Amino acid sequence: MTRRSAQPRKYPRTARINEVVREALAEELERMSDPRLSMVTITGVDVTRDLRHAKVYYAALGRHDDEIETALRKAAPHLRGVLGRQVRLKYLPELEFLLDPAIEQGQRVEAILRTINQDRPDEPPAPADPSAPEPHTDGD
Repeated sequence: MTRRSAQPRKYPRTARINEVVREALAEELERMSDPRLSMVTITGVDVTRDLRHAKVYYAALGRHDDEIETALRKAAPHLRGVLGRQVRLKYLPELEFLLDPAIEQGQRVEAILRTINQDRPDEPPAPADPSAPEPHTDGD
């Protein structure tokens, strides 16, 4: 009887499953003809360890309405079927679609940075500290 090495994998199983599920769903979403889903991107997937549930995070370019979530919920059985044909898993997870909070948080941070830069007067960069040592170069 051969035993597997006790060396841990560098890329955990759930992370691999999350990525495979995300790719399969994103590819099928591109093929779908529903105009409500034309500018929707699957940004991430979190599958539970027992593989029974998956949170699917999405972003919609310039749109944040319930119509997209309704369209995704309506397409869930089809997407789940495609997932079952493309990915071999012990259980086929139920799909729950959630608007990706990272997109909104990133936009909020960007807006804060813009206001900070607008509030700052244009100042020339500070001169280098004359007492600081010169950087060492190996070519001399």
